[in-house]
Amino acid sequence: MTDKKELGFATKTIHVGQEPDPSTGAVTVPIFATSTYVQEEIGKHKGYEYARVSNPTRTRLERNLAALEGGRSSHVFASGMAAINAMCTMLKAGDHLICSHNVYGGVPRLFNQILAHYGLEFSYVDTSNVGAVERAIKRNTKIAYVETPTNPLMSVSDIAAIARVCHRRGVELAVDNTFMSPYFQQPIALGADMVLHSTTKFLNGHSDGLGGVVVVTKPEHAEKLAFIQKSAGAILSPFECWLVLRGVKTLAVRMEQHDHNGRTVAAYLNQHKRVESVYYPGLAAHPQHELAKRQMSGFGAMITFETGSQKNANKMLRKLRVCSLGESLGGVETLISHPATMTHAALGEKGRKSIGITDGMVRISVGIENVEDIVQDLEQGLAAI
Repeated sequence: MTDKKELGFATKTIHVGQEPDPSTGAVTVPIFATSTYVQEEIGKHKGYEYARVSNPTRTRLERNLAALEGGRSSHVFASGMAAINAMCTMLKAGDHLICSHNVYGGVPRLFNQILAHYGLEFSYVDTSNVGAVERAIKRNTKIAYVETPTNPLMSVSDIAAIARVCHRRGVELAVDNTFMSPYFQQPIALGADMVLHSTTKFLNGHSDGLGGVVVVTKPEHAEKLAFIQKSAGAILSPFECWLVLRGVKTLAVRMEQHDHNGRTVAAYLNQHKRVESVYYPGLAAHPQHELAKRQMSGFGAMITFETGSQKNANKMLRKLRVCSLGESLGGVETLISHPATMTHAALGEKGRKSIGITDGMVRISVGIENVEDIVQDLEQGLAAI
């Protein structure tokens, strides 16, 4: 086959790491449901010794995701949070990490309530302001962790500009690319050193499996993360790897439909009299709209909008029939959530207020259903306010 660097994105999703099984010709990657591997003699095996260390299904997925992000290698874990934790495990006591200030609520929970007890230091800044990132860098800063667009306020950070600042100061840049997927945003091409995803979301795309990945550009990171997988064991199971391999084959076509539907729903919400404001990078009024156009090849499916109060949000959410109220995002179905009581409840009222998350905000992950049905469902839900 043509070298993977020359392949188009959709072709990579289907063929890199997804080659037919050499032993049978099976077109789909097999699920190697084994805990161990028979060795021919002492010290002689076929590349696999124990499933915590490596598994052929996992190897295939890691090759695929590294190719999609343009990285040296990728390393999959049991959840997106396990992937973030693994990244932080490469640090040592006394090291400092800068984090976007309005990320998914589970991230500061991990940082502040668990990892801080092991001597790691964390600062939270508005990473849409490159100057704020530079001012936050200290002598012991090792990583800047940027979520863009952010969850749920959809703030966009300039990856290339932050990468230049970080590298000038000897800091590595890690970007959470979950919301955009590698189809719409390529952080490594913009200068990032690491890219993270919750594979649970758009990469899998079918709301039927948990997972996370760290894609890296440096051999020392690849070595460290492989050792962490072996030592800590929070690896992705062969079946979950297979689910992502299956899901990623349709990533390109799904993201196109997510983007089409997302733009349509955002435009509809933006003109609705019961919606006070809409947070979506594809709208001209978004403060980083021009940056989003330069940095991303699409605007995606994630939208947050303001209903005015938790009471209003609940009135609307109770009426929905096509949109499913629940945590998570990135599935083929439209998922809708209430950040204040769901994804960002752990921040507390004061913490949410400090970054601009209100009780009336609703976040929607627009699915790939007929967009007319999504709009009609939102219309009858908003009519209840």
